[in-house]
Amino acid sequence: MKSLRKLFWLAIVAVVVMATSCEKFLDVDGYFDDTLKYDSIFTSRNNLERYLWGAAGELPDESAIFGNDVIPGETGTDEIFTLMTEGLFHGKALTLGLVSPSNLRGMNTWNPCYKVIRKANVIISRINECRDLTPLQRAELVGYAHFMRGYAYWQILQVHGPAVIIGDEVLDNNQDASYYERGRATYDETVDYICNELEEAAKYIPSEVPVNNFGRPTRGAAYGIIARVRLQAASPAFNGGAAARRYFGTWTRSTDGAYYVSQEYDENKWALAAAACQRVIDMKKYELHTMPRVVESGDVSEKTEPLPANVSDLDFPYGAGNIDPFKSYCNMFNGTTYPVQNKELIWGKKSGSIRDFTQQSFPIYMNGFNGMCIPQKAIDQFRMKNGKTIEQAKIDGEYSETGVARTQSVFSGYRLLRGTNNMYVNREWRFYACVGFNGCYWPGTSCSNNNFSQQTVYYYNGANAGSDKAIQEPRNRCITGYVLKKYIHPEDNWYNGDGSTRTDKTFAIIRYAEILLSYAEAVNHLTQSHTVKLASGETYTISRASNLADATFAVNQVRFRSGQPALSADELASEEALDEAIRHERFVEFFCEGRRFHDVRRWGILEEVESEPMTGMNVEADAANYYVRTIINHSDYRNRVCDKKMVFIPLERNEVRKSKSLDQNPGW
Repeated sequence: MKSLRKLFWLAIVAVVVMATSCEKFLDVDGYFDDTLKYDSIFTSRNNLERYLWGAAGELPDESAIFGNDVIPGETGTDEIFTLMTEGLFHGKALTLGLVSPSNLRGMNTWNPCYKVIRKANVIISRINECRDLTPLQRAELVGYAHFMRGYAYWQILQVHGPAVIIGDEVLDNNQDASYYERGRATYDETVDYICNELEEAAKYIPSEVPVNNFGRPTRGAAYGIIARVRLQAASPAFNGGAAARRYFGTWTRSTDGAYYVSQEYDENKWALAAAACQRVIDMKKYELHTMPRVVESGDVSEKTEPLPANVSDLDFPYGAGNIDPFKSYCNMFNGTTYPVQNKELIWGKKSGSIRDFTQQSFPIYMNGFNGMCIPQKAIDQFRMKNGKTIEQAKIDGEYSETGVARTQSVFSGYRLLRGTNNMYVNREWRFYACVGFNGCYWPGTSCSNNNFSQQTVYYYNGANAGSDKAIQEPRNRCITGYVLKKYIHPEDNWYNGDGSTRTDKTFAIIRYAEILLSYAEAVNHLTQSHTVKLASGETYTISRASNLADATFAVNQVRFRSGQPALSADELASEEALDEAIRHERFVEFFCEGRRFHDVRRWGILEEVESEPMTGMNVEADAANYYVRTIINHSDYRNRVCDKKMVFIPLERNEVRKSKSLDQNPGW
């Protein structure tokens, strides 16, 4: 069956490639496949479902956040720096200024998403031709077509900006060029269309899917994506104010002079976002992933560490007393928790991309590439276990970048070795889940060869993963002294042979922690009371005064899950202070999950964060001189550029040339 399905969709792709039309994004495939005529899609439910899910499979892979990224990934942010080729890491090409309308460097959601949109339109317009569907089956398939269409427009919006909305029209490829002359909608018009599509989808798609259909969206996924879209539309870059003026103040539609991005602030957008998040919360279907605290164990290394004195020991979600913060977080990403067991997943998928790109983090001698490097700036965002910033802890004598740990510490199956530099001691549990540092222990237990498993990895010059080991391929060196370990299971090993394997990974397209933090962010920006009625019938009256306690609880749940203290009085003292706390929490909680790229853009701080010096440890030094903050000295860093036009990826020049009404993104 798998072979047949593969051949079936390869045939579709072949036809799409051969098809011709006036515009790529309105491409029309003339046949269903080489042997099955297009009209035959609707002769049976089986054919129709194959067509629907095949079309969904053409959407860009959101889990491709490292390499082969169509949606600009981690190497386009301040979270990851790599020396690897920009031909594979497309986000890096953007930071090097190599993207242009004539070469998008692989980051093009416009063309594939319009193919998907057209196929969804075909399904919606012709589904009544399929006679072997029950009314319930017909409604569900129409619902999925609406979801697919709305989600395709969302992928266009977040990468390229405002879309050309073609509605229900099934475009014909046998028309004069004037038939395809269409202009772009505004940003807000695109947002409303996306949300309306997802609201329509939510009426008909199921609230749960069978285990064997994991990865298909549910009603919760539709509501979750609406919440994400509404939050982005409410954010400074797209909602009037200084950021919107700086990025889009001169960008108007050529046909009527309308601003593509509104230059007038509308607080009601925050209320819409808060209500959309509240709806997901009120479903009472999702909760943060937790693992139970281990107090007694035959293996002492599995015991959970005691909580700091300032972290509530009440049971979760009112504290962290009954959970293991380290495993609660890391087991979601490294393959330990099966996706169907994870109640935090609002929508997720199995990801071969995430699994395969873990090789970029492994040292060369374990058949890795040393390439997924974390800048010091990101390391510094992880706080101490008691919630203090490293600056606060340094003043209090709790943080130092000199000296080493005198004893080994084991907790929750993690091993912090004796001799570890003090800057990596007593850090919050998410730090240990995410970061591979100098002197970090790598279990790699699927490999039976002790020379390549249960390793302590060092990055100073002359060490087992040092710069001098990259003589044959200079790019295979850890240029910052840190690598990403977030998706690496203790058994994972890339050594060739001796039983080495990698566990399957699940990528969270959207998870409940995002809904909680987004809810808090939206409520925090309200200055008056708003009553919002959603399309699904719920009505919410929301204000900062009335909902601040709920917003605080939402943030605290995320903090408690990671073993951190609740929001402090200082963090709750003002809108600005709470906003800063939420932004910090998003940086750490969603570290290397693909959200940062979009967050810094919607907040209007792209140039600010990308202009900060990129530093790491002194990887060219020996062990005695390694722990010195050092600005990266490599052309890939020196040649980095940042411009406000990089909020969006441009449209392909050929697309713009084909339609006089299709305005290019500003600055391109």
